[in-house]
Amino acid sequence: MEPFRRLEAVAAPIDLPNVDTDRIIPARFLRKAPGPGYERYCFHDVRYDGEGRERPEFILNQAPYRPARILVTAENFACGSSREAAVWALMANGIRCVIGPSFGDIFFENSFKNGALPIVVDGALAARLRAALHAAPGASMTVDLEALVFTGPDGATHPFQVDAFRRECLLRGQDEIALTLSHEDDIRAFEARQAQEMPWLEVKT
Repeated sequence: MEPFRRLEAVAAPIDLPNVDTDRIIPARFLRKAPGPGYERYCFHDVRYDGEGRERPEFILNQAPYRPARILVTAENFACGSSREAAVWALMANGIRCVIGPSFGDIFFENSFKNGALPIVVDGALAARLRAALHAAPGASMTVDLEALVFTGPDGATHPFQVDAFRRECLLRGQDEIALTLSHEDDIRAFEARQAQEMPWLEVKT
């Protein structure tokens, strides 16, 4: 997993509230394995028409926002069914950070497990940020996870909060499994010591 420390990138506004995970990646693509071309599934049914042509009205199809790696969203982004693929699709499309007033609980958890950073902000601030991004298409924002601040398109800085454990995992580029495996030598030593001191616990196969 790629470490997340500081991200400076184009940001795109998503104004619609209650964007569910099926809108982010339709259910029919869930059997697809992440890999080359996976980015095409991101917002597929609102991004492309029935012939596979881009819909020009969709924000990420507009030239200034195409390179966006940050989304600023409305309330309850990524609600609905549980699908880790929603995070995979966003990340395949280059999105590494989503800033908004609220998120679907499972999406929020899955983001951290896959190296993406969701930031919860006040609804009024999110609305101001989206308005500023509409007013200046292609504007950049900066997210500094080490300093726990992000900079809006107007240059104003805003502090944010992240659980300390999740922050450390993102900074290191580790999920829970990688973190556990980093202690593999200690685990082996503990198991060897336990087998010697408490042999009756050993399971015979």
